[in-house]
Parts: sequence; structure tokens; C-alpha cells
Amino acid sequence: MEQEGKIIIYQVFTRLFGNKGLRNKRNGTLEENGCGKMNEFTDKALHEIKKLGATHIWYTGVIAHASQTDYSAYGIPRNHPSIVKGKAGSPYAIRDYYDIDPDLAVLVEHRMEEFEALVERSHKNGLNVIIDFVPNHVARQYHSIAKPEGVKNLGEDDDTSKAFAPDNNFYYIPGTHLGGEIDLHDEEQGWYEEMPAKATGNNRFDAYPNKTDWYETVKLNYGTDYIGNTGNHFDPIPDTWKKMRDILLFWAGKEIDGFRCDMAEMVPCEFWGWVIPQVKAHYPKLIFIAEVYNPNEYRNYLHNGHFDYLYDKVGLYDTLRALVCGYASATAITGCWQSVNDIQPHMLNFLENHDEQRIASDFFAGDARKALPALLVSACMNTNPMMIYFGQELGEEGMEEEGFSGRDGRTTIFDYWSVPSIRRWSNHGRYNLHLLNNKEKEIRHYYQHVLNLCHTEKAIAKGEFFDLMYVNCGGWLMNEHRQYAFLRKYENEALLVIANFESIPVHIGVNIPQHAFDFLQMPTLEKYTATDLLSGKEEVISWMPDKSITLDLPALSGKMLKLYF
Repeated sequence: MEQEGKIIIYQVFTRLFGNKGLRNKRNGTLEENGCGKMNEFTDKALHEIKKLGATHIWYTGVIAHASQTDYSAYGIPRNHPSIVKGKAGSPYAIRDYYDIDPDLAVLVEHRMEEFEALVERSHKNGLNVIIDFVPNHVARQYHSIAKPEGVKNLGEDDDTSKAFAPDNNFYYIPGTHLGGEIDLHDEEQGWYEEMPAKATGNNRFDAYPNKTDWYETVKLNYGTDYIGNTGNHFDPIPDTWKKMRDILLFWAGKEIDGFRCDMAEMVPCEFWGWVIPQVKAHYPKLIFIAEVYNPNEYRNYLHNGHFDYLYDKVGLYDTLRALVCGYASATAITGCWQSVNDIQPHMLNFLENHDEQRIASDFFAGDARKALPALLVSACMNTNPMMIYFGQELGEEGMEEEGFSGRDGRTTIFDYWSVPSIRRWSNHGRYNLHLLNNKEKEIRHYYQHVLNLCHTEKAIAKGEFFDLMYVNCGGWLMNEHRQYAFLRKYENEALLVIANFESIPVHIGVNIPQHAFDFLQMPTLEKYTATDLLSGKEEVISWMPDKSITLDLPALSGKMLKLYF
């Protein structure tokens, strides 16, 4: 689908979204706790997600991954429970790159058709589709039963007598059984045997992973010799590169619109630089989003790896989180955009995702409303994409002790579960506000209002950005540690945005320097009636470089004053 303007991604954990089950038994099985299906993303559900402001929906965890549920009646090999995290398993321990996870299908034997119908239904409701690509590691018992004819399984031709060989798909510890802290025995299935042991997904190149390792996964070999330290072996092209290219082309052929690439920085940038142009030669409108956490590698993965977007985690997310929790100053936001100013359009902003703790959890802010000013900054300060995680717009707390994941402030990705706020919002397929409390309604309304302003306001979607903090520090007019002010400008429209991170209303003055008027080519206006797009109210202000704009800001929110010239 074509995309104009600002990208807003709605990430949804597919197996949890449509689960209406109320039992939520700790460590419950599929039969006990139930599981959401792809069919639960009805036209009504997708319409409401679109109405929230989303342009893209990221269906997390749709490719078949290891689980403890027995689907052998459908010809799907069972997984040994010792090497599966949680009853439902991690969506990042892929067991078949060419298959849809059977948990998500109403009719398991038609799971691929149900996925294809989901893509078509999403498009019909105006949403582009993103799925995960997990290139760094696979489940320990990876075996594809759905691969196209002529495609070989990963590891099928490996020389397992060698720790490293350029065309091996895995790394091995020859002559050694898998061991470590993991209990490899199950009463029903007996011992799990892996001989020779394979290297573990988080770059553990011995046979003894511990419980904090990604022990359920094995590392894929892209031609880098981590064991003998002989460097990179990229010529001729390693076999793993070709296999992964074919997997990307397979899913691109399902008419999806993009890939979110898990732990992209653990895969050589050279691979991305080789594969992305090839995939885009066939599907030029596909977008590639990289999970990269090392700022020193950002430009490498954009310029040489050809990614479209990167997570802005260690910059803006970490700063806004600290600010919301009272550990940082709003002045720190300036450094965030300055550090990525040359690549800002390629940074993906977010306040929640499946890896991070819920804002409303006791481990983060304890109240989702505390992050509303952070939403104003994250969504509106630049033209780059914004992502929210399902339930974030309802203030989901994520404080249950679901099973494998424990009570950690995150919504589980390992267990069969249902999400309380989403379950009530879905209201038996009605997707309305009837079962939400006033606080949840207030939060959702704010998200919907701000996210839709990202589309309707050209100054946000396309305009220039000007940080006002350097002329608003150290004075008595504004607390630069708890308020953040900036301008957006497009053609004859300008927005003055001020976010208030205080939990009380404040009276402030905002200075706009002469340089802003010159740089953004704005006229001075001695008296102007501006509209606050957040409240709909009008305010008379002086739009001059030598006169402060005095404003009353509501608690945990802000103002967005619009001017026409």
C-alpha cells in the first residue's frame, strides 16, 4: 500500500490480542488459557486501530515458533519442553521460517490461508502490514515442513565436525553434548539430545548456556568466524545469506509491506547491504526496520545496510523514560535529536514495545498519564515514524505474573494469556469503550487525538523542527527541567508545542528567538489569536522575538498552538 505523510505503527502481539479467555492461569496451557487467532482481527477491530491513527500494523509472532503445545496430529514435529521458554514459547525462536504459527489459526491446516486473508483484510481497512524477520537465531529444533520444493533445511548440509565453516548454517562445538544449567529432561519426552552442541543465539560459543542466555535458540552463521577468529568469509556468498534472502522473498510475496528485523545488529551489516537491495528490486515499496541499539552503528546500517528505519531506543526512549520518572531534565531531549540530526527521518520513536516495561507498570511510571507529555514529544517533534504497543493507548499495566516471564512489568511473550485492557476494549468483538473505565477512556482519547494530529497537521507530518530550549533555560519564565518547547513549520502554518511533565498545572513564558523567525521565515505578529489543537480553545498571544508568550499549561499534557501566516 502507498504511504504518505507520517508513519504510525501499531504493534500487536498477535496471540494475545483476540484472546477473550478470563482464566489466565499461571503457566496455563493452550486448553486452559486459550489463544487469540488471526480471525479476531475483524474489520471492526482493524477499523478502530486505523481510527486510532495507525498507518501500519505489526503482527508480532506470526511465523511458526517453538512451543510446548502438541500439533503432531497436523504433521508438525513436537518440541522438547526443556528448550522452549514458557508454554507458548518465544516468537523469536523460529521453528519453521516458511510456516505460520498453528496457535493463531482457527483451522490449523489452513493457517497460511488465514494469514493471507489477514493481510488482505488489513489492507482493505487501510493498514499496511509488517511482520518479524528473525535473522540471527532459530529454535534449537528448527525443521521446516512447509518449505517450498527444492529448498533445503538449515543445517542439512552442514559439516558438523567443524566448529566453523563458511557454508555451515550453524556454529558447532564438535564432540560435545549440549549441557549447562538447563534441565534437559522431561518426564514425557525423556532427554533432549544435541550432539554436537550448537552455539547459542546470544553469541554463546560453548555447549553450556545458562538460564539467562537465549538457550532456546541457536546462532546462525553468516560467515563470521567467532571461534577461530579468522574474520569474515563473505566471498563466495555464504549459504546462509542465500537461504535468508529466499525467506524474505517468500514473505514479501505474501503482499506484506515491511519487515521488522530482530536484533539486526547481531547479523553482519554486509549481509543487509547485499540482501535488502535484492528484495527491493522485486518489491520496491517494502520497508525494513532494524532493531539496532549501538549508536555507533546507526549510520552503517542505514547507509551500507540500506535499512529504512532504526529503533531510537538508547537516545529518545531512554531519555523520555528517565524524564517521565523524574530522573532526567527536559533539556536532555535536545541532545537526543542533535545526536541523530543527520539521520532523524530514519529513526523510529516509541514509548513501549514487547521488550520494554509498560508505562503504567510499577517498574516504570505507575500511571500511564505521566507519559502523555512524552507522547506529545515523541510523536510530534519530527517527521519520522512513531510506534505504539497494543494496550499502551489504554494504560495497560502489565503487572500480572503470567508464567515464564513472571511479574516484570511487561506483557508476556512466552505464555498463553489475555490482556485485561484489550479484552475489555474488544468487548466480545464490539471494539468500543463501554467496558473501559474513565481513566482508560481519557488515555485512549488523548492518544487518538495526538496520533491523528500527526496526519492532519502538515507541520508535523512534513514540516521543519526548531528546538526552543536554548533560549528558555536558566530564567524564571519556564522550568526547563520539566517543560519542553519546540516549533514545527510547514509553508504558511506553524505550531508551537510545549509539553508539561509536571503533575500540576503551570504558568509559564516561552521565548522565541529572532533566529527562529529568520530560519523558519516567519513574520512577527504583535497580537495573534492562535488555536490550541489539543483543547480546541483560542489564545491571544504576541508572536515576537522580544516578548515572551505567557501560557497556562495543564498537568501532564501541554499545548499545541497553531498559527497561519
